[in-house]
Amino acid sequence: MFTLGIITISDKGAQNLREDKSGPAIQEIMEKNNFITKSYIIIPDEQEEIEKQLIKMCDQLKVDLLLTSGGTGFSKRDVTPEATLNVIEKEAPGIAEAIRYNSLQITPRAMLSRGVSGIRKDTLIINLPGSPKAVRESLEWIIPSIQHGLEILKGTASECGSK
Repeated sequence: MFTLGIITISDKGAQNLREDKSGPAIQEIMEKNNFITKSYIIIPDEQEEIEKQLIKMCDQLKVDLLLTSGGTGFSKRDVTPEATLNVIEKEAPGIAEAIRYNSLQITPRAMLSRGVSGIRKDTLIINLPGSPKAVRESLEWIIPSIQHGLEILKGTASECGSK
């Protein structure tokens, strides 16, 4: 079992002006896939706060997987990718590319997602879109590969080739 951190990035959600449906969707899907949620928070679209919480979940809580939702679009306030890039040590671009590829099969607007993925210490960070529907579609597509990637990151698996 892997541990999970969830950060919903939403100005309105952080002010209790909008119900967060993406964070609970992430938690439900990941717990069905044997992840244990260690922390789930909602914060505003403030780059310094996003970076601070990303670092806290990776360095102090030591979650295995950190999923963010929201802040990946074209709005001036959307700074989740920039915050993530500032805290990761290694990029994992294939994950974000796979999410966009799968989403493009559903809507051409998927090309507007700027989400990124990467590794900080022993934590994999993945930016997901803000909508619950897109969160579900993204996670269903990537979970098997993410689980294997985490096994490699944690040193419990070494082979990526299929038999």
